[in-house]
Amino acid sequence: MADEFGGIEKRIGVIFSDKNILKEALTHRSFLNEHQDWPVGHNERLEYLGDAVTELIVTEYLYRKYPTHQEGELTSFRAALVNYQMMAVAAREILLEKSLFLSRGESRDTGKARDVILANAFEALVGAIYLDQKHAGAAGFIGRVLIPHLSAILELKLYKDPKSLLQEVVQEKKRVTPTYRVLAESGPDHQKNFIVGVFFGEECVTQGEGTSKQEAESNAARAALEIMEE
Repeated sequence: MADEFGGIEKRIGVIFSDKNILKEALTHRSFLNEHQDWPVGHNERLEYLGDAVTELIVTEYLYRKYPTHQEGELTSFRAALVNYQMMAVAAREILLEKSLFLSRGESRDTGKARDVILANAFEALVGAIYLDQKHAGAAGFIGRVLIPHLSAILELKLYKDPKSLLQEVVQEKKRVTPTYRVLAESGPDHQKNFIVGVFFGEECVTQGEGTSKQEAESNAARAALEIMEE
């Protein structure tokens, strides 16, 4: 019989006792609109559980790994590791997308919308593992798939706000303060999209996009940091 889960159990190293809970973790709400007879619900309850489980396991890991670090530092490390961008990266590494049950419309999503879907499904998968394999199973999965990204976060200082970090780097290297300007905006008021440029003096170094000015500025700063590291 073909693997209806797309080989996800082999890729994550977890064999579920209850296959239905795995199926639920992989089911996006939109899929149910096209499959009324689907035997399980969507994954949003498991996502809610997995969010809390992931935060607890990462918090426990950081607490034990860095005994001399203070609460504020550990909170910054955790925030950089459990945000939707990093969980989307982890989801792609285990090819989670191949195993998701999505509507035809959601399957075509790209960019931030797709990253959010992947991050939510990753959290739902953690919730499912927790229910099926208890704390030890969830901690093992997070330890294999998510925790390894921490070293790059610390090395690249991704736990710092990108704008603050860029300002430190640019002031040290170029003796100027980065500034930000909105280059374009589009979409209706409830769904705006902004393109913001980051400038060193009068030079536009790069730009970032987001659904708010703040998000676009952060993405522009992050892109500028990548350029400066090249």
